[in-house]
Parts: sequence; structure tokens; C-alpha cells
Amino acid sequence: MKVFVTGAAGFIGGSIATALVKAGHQVTGLVRSTDQEQEMLALGITPVLGSLDDSDLLAQQASQADAVINAASSDHRGAVEALIKALRGTGKVLLHTSGSSIVGDASGGKASEVIYYEGQLPEPTVDKAARVAIDTLVLAAAHDNVRSAVICNTLIYGHSLGVKRDSVQLPRLLKQARKSAVVRHVGLGQNIWSNVHIEDVVALYLLALEKTPAGTFYFVESGEASFRDMSNAIARVLGLGEAHDWPLAEAEAEWGYEMANYGLGSNSRVRGKNARELLGWVPKRTCVVEWIKNEML
Repeated sequence: MKVFVTGAAGFIGGSIATALVKAGHQVTGLVRSTDQEQEMLALGITPVLGSLDDSDLLAQQASQADAVINAASSDHRGAVEALIKALRGTGKVLLHTSGSSIVGDASGGKASEVIYYEGQLPEPTVDKAARVAIDTLVLAAAHDNVRSAVICNTLIYGHSLGVKRDSVQLPRLLKQARKSAVVRHVGLGQNIWSNVHIEDVVALYLLALEKTPAGTFYFVESGEASFRDMSNAIARVLGLGEAHDWPLAEAEAEWGYEMANYGLGSNSRVRGKNARELLGWVPKRTCVVEWIKNEML
């Protein structure tokens, strides 16, 4: 199968593209620099130099491919519109990457008992309304004979199969700890995120590429943990004692509004049945704290 992957030099997209090549697919990857072109070639991926703003380029690549995986951005509406337009009426697969911060509550590190299920999502916050609207647009493309699906990942841990080694959330905690010799979490760190290992994420994308029904939304999760438990595990691995609480304002100064409030300071507790029941997905890695203890460094 000929597959066009945006974000092929990134953590998620690079892992997917690399796995697709190993599975025997012909992969073309969108990259933003000549250095990334050389990295793609070394992995057996055909690079295409451009950006998500290049609508004509995206449409051309989508038209030439058998399937498209958008893993570059969850928030670039123009790119999604260009891909859908090119795929309309073809019956080809479009897998769009979203993230479960769409149900994040920006709690400032406080715990929540609320769990969300596929088909039972809340009204989005103002901060996340645009992303949810893009997800809705992708799912609606199923009515125009696009085999579209939204893959909504939770906190991803593990090391990349591609060129960008680290994910987003936990490496932020690790970087701050190494800089200050103190591991910190937002507020009390009682907030909980569902999570999943990158190898299981990749396995789901490959299954969805082959088997997804049109118009399907997938939460991708295989466990959950509080940030206090994860940050304390990091502290123990680094020999730094216990993790420290951090006021939200100071966390924002370090990590920015989006990351402090949603990526690290919110609850995002979800349950995904669709991947298991529709695709036969069985995650193999289910404990992020064990990964931190044994593999993170």
C-alpha cells in the first residue's frame, strides 16, 4: 500500500512511518527541512519537502497515495480540509491524529473522578473547540466516501521508532528536573491521565489502516496514572527523593499555558472500546510507572 504520512519526522508520525516501511508498505513522508529528508531516506521513507500550509502539495500527495495518515498537527484545519477535498469520493483511508486533552479539565493538578467514553464526549472548552471541530470534520468525511477515522491518543510514553526519540509530556518533567535538580508536577499532582506506549499506538494505526470502518473515533489508552505517581517515579530514577508540588503560575512560566494547564495540569481520563472491539487491538504495555523506572532514561 502507498501511504502518505504528514509529520514523518516527528515522534508519532516517525514511529508510524518507520513501522509501515518495516511492514512492507511504500511510505512517503512530509518533512520541513533538507536535513529531515536525509533522515527519511535512511529509514526507507520517500521524503517530500513542504509544510501543512502547502494545500496543493498535500492534495497531490493524497491523490497519489492509497491512504493518508495526518500525524503532523491536530490543529491545522487548512491541511485537513485539503486532504479531505483530495480524498473525497475515493474510498481511501484518512487517519487523523488528535489528542485527549480535548477532554482535559485544566484542574491545576487536582484529581477528578470523571471518565469519558467514545460517543459520550463533553462540550469542548473554549481552548479546545477548534480541535474538536477538526475531529468532527474528519468524521463527517465518511459521508463523502472517505474511510476516515480520528485516532485520539492519550499520554504517550516510550521511545520513538523513528528519528525523534522523545514524546511530549513526560520528557518535559524530565528536562525540568535535570535543569533544577528537583522533579515538579503541577499543583498537587493528583490529576490523572490515561496513557499508552508508542509501540501500542503504532500497532493501532496499522490495524486502523487495514480495518477501520468509516467515521470511527478511537480513544487510545491502555492504563492511567496520576502525575504525582509519574513524577515520583522520575525522582526516584534520578535519585532526587520525592517530587515537589508547583503552583500553576510557576508551571506556566516554565512550560507555557497550554502545556501547564492541559498537557501536565489537567485530568484526561478516557476509555476506548472501539480499537479493541472493531480492530482487535490488544495493547502489550500497560504500566507507565514501570516504564519510567526501567526504560525512560
